[in-house]
Amino acid sequence: MLRTSFIGHRFSSGPVAAALLTVLFAARPEASIAQAAGSVPPAPGRGTSSANAPTLDAALSAPNQPAFAMGEVLDFRVNVSRAGDVGQGQMRVEGPVMERGTLTWRLVFVMQAQRGPIKAVDRTTSWINPTTFATTRFEKSERHPLSRDQETVEIDAVTNTWTRNNGATRLLATPLPLDELSFMYFLRGLPLDHDGTFTFSRHFDETRNPTVVYVRGEEMVDTPAGLFRTRVLDMHVRDPKRFQGAGVIRINLDMAGCHMPIRIMSRMPIIGTTTLLLTGSSSTATAAEHSPAGCTL
Repeated sequence: MLRTSFIGHRFSSGPVAAALLTVLFAARPEASIAQAAGSVPPAPGRGTSSANAPTLDAALSAPNQPAFAMGEVLDFRVNVSRAGDVGQGQMRVEGPVMERGTLTWRLVFVMQAQRGPIKAVDRTTSWINPTTFATTRFEKSERHPLSRDQETVEIDAVTNTWTRNNGATRLLATPLPLDELSFMYFLRGLPLDHDGTFTFSRHFDETRNPTVVYVRGEEMVDTPAGLFRTRVLDMHVRDPKRFQGAGVIRINLDMAGCHMPIRIMSRMPIIGTTTLLLTGSSSTATAAEHSPAGCTL
């Protein structure tokens, strides 16, 4: 997590990717939805309450085709309210690659932050089976001035277990496991034509479930990449280890075919509101069959 004291140009040793990929910049701990409303600017429109909203079961199967294309590359500017622009981020879809005999797509997120001479670089990679939309492997590395960290998670669908690089093995929480990064891509398959509440228990680690997503109103978002008509999603995530409770991330998804993340916002202690804003999109795809209908960059 990028726990940064911009006064004095100091970075603490907290993991950047943990904040960014729970999911993409951690929100502050909170005890209630009422508190969450103050963590980011209010969304236009009005979300449907969980009492009468359509709710998806935790075992929701994968869409027939991912809502993103092979070769997709999304670039972001990273801004914090109390320090301005501090870095860049990139999300990309690579592959196909073979992973333990399974044809997978490799999702990659790289974030670089800098304040003066101090730099931090995080890289998170998720291998997914595009047919089942389930994670087969997950890695993240963090390089900071005062620390370095490497985490690898191997998922074994045959034994229904996941194993960290420290040797710890646990039972999978679901037969269709996701991680922090692949869940961001999974969200792009949600229907955006109406408000609603969706509950998922798709994280491979049971302690991280459930994730509750509130689909709220529409909002026009102006970016260096253009003006986008978006739908606002408030995602409530659990991370008992790092946050001792819940966090909220607000995501603006493009309402066009690709459902690209246009803006991602959260509020963090000390540094205030953190925003990832789309600055550009491109594609390295050479095969048209890798692109879902209506999704062109």
